[in-house]
Amino acid sequence: MDFTFISGQLFTGLSVGSILLLAALGLALSFGLMRVINMAHGEFLMVGGYLTYLAAQWAGPTLGDAYLWVAFPLAFLGAALLGAVMEFTVIRRLYGRPLDTLLATFGISLILQQAARQLFGSTGVPVTAPAWLGGALQLGDVTLPFVRLFVIALALIVLGGMWWLLNRSRFGMHVRAVNQNREMAAALGVNTRSLDLLVFALGAGVAGAAGVGLALIAPVNPTVGAAYIVNAFLVVVVGGVGSVLGGAVAAVLLGFVTALAEGFTSVSLAQAILLVLVVAFLQWKPRGLIPTKSRALEEA
Repeated sequence: MDFTFISGQLFTGLSVGSILLLAALGLALSFGLMRVINMAHGEFLMVGGYLTYLAAQWAGPTLGDAYLWVAFPLAFLGAALLGAVMEFTVIRRLYGRPLDTLLATFGISLILQQAARQLFGSTGVPVTAPAWLGGALQLGDVTLPFVRLFVIALALIVLGGMWWLLNRSRFGMHVRAVNQNREMAAALGVNTRSLDLLVFALGAGVAGAAGVGLALIAPVNPTVGAAYIVNAFLVVVVGGVGSVLGGAVAAVLLGFVTALAEGFTSVSLAQAILLVLVVAFLQWKPRGLIPTKSRALEEA
């Protein structure tokens, strides 16, 4: 068994897991807090990727490689604004009806994909990574591209920021209170509707930031979000619904399994193997790796 090959696949799996983590954070929050099954969440990632492309086209000629620091706030704010509009106009009217949110957001995802085709075409648009991300770190026979190391670092920074926000801030205290008992939190003065809007927009913004990292790795196309949404849901379920730490562990594990399976088999067979392993795991731990306490989830 080739150690270099396996090491390379594990590193690829870690970078893929980083994208999955960023995509799954918003899903974990929205389902854990609002019980919303958002099938359009992958399109926030797509929007972030396209906004990165636009930042490179508009700011690249004047700012050079510094366009990346324009792309991050643009992708985050653009995806967050789209998420806020979606929550205010559609999702808010469907709370307490998970299957209806699934159907509605699936329709929204198709609309957003078609809009992307009309604006950017059906083929992928490439984003040129900054020159300082063009090299690679050589560890023996294993090559670690700087761009993938950057994506991993981005995921760690966002994960740390989310942990601090949810565990060390007043906003996070309100989120945890509503997640555990919405009615009691509302009775104590928490504006649950505004909190829902902010959390949904935050999750969308984080997915938009993930789109920046994804755009640096591969061309952005209208279906790039759909390619990640299934695995992002698997991360949420395996990690424990509403658990940020569980999602992080699950994202890394699923990234490793996917990369190794693809290295020894094919992409389609690797996905089948992943699904079988997830089903077997849920038979053992149906509430995931690190389940959170929530009256809404216990009553579901």
